Amino acid sequence: MIHYCNDRPITAEQLAGVFDRSGIRRPTHDLRRLQTMLDHADILWTAWEGEELVGVARSITDFAYCCYLSDLAVDQRCQKQGIGRALIQRTKEQLGDEVSLILLSAPGAMAYYPKIGMAHADNAFIIKRKG
Repeated sequence: MIHYCNDRPITAEQLAGVFDRSGIRRPTHDLRRLQTMLDHADILWTAWEGEELVGVARSITDFAYCCYLSDLAVDQRCQKQGIGRALIQRTKEQLGDEVSLILLSAPGAMAYYPKIGMAHADNAFIIKRKG
């Protein structure tokens, strides 16, 4: 059974583990950077199977107009069980109807988001990070 929460702290090591097991590309070798990512997240929803972290949705928001869902990762062995959808739903419920939820999809996940009701946007721009 999967348990969801937004009040249970996680470590950089746990975050690195779920990133690695999900297939998402993040700097999992740089635990200091991952800890900074956790420290500055405004919303962090997690999915647990017993004591094992199997999913995470990490967001940055102003809680009034927009929210950037920076990371959505689910352990590959737990994918296709609705965990990602549930993490997004909980994030959206926490934000309310007046806040837009925005994300940048990995190329391999482009087909997933329309299936869960997200609209495709052609008007995004990015200045890519170095490293």
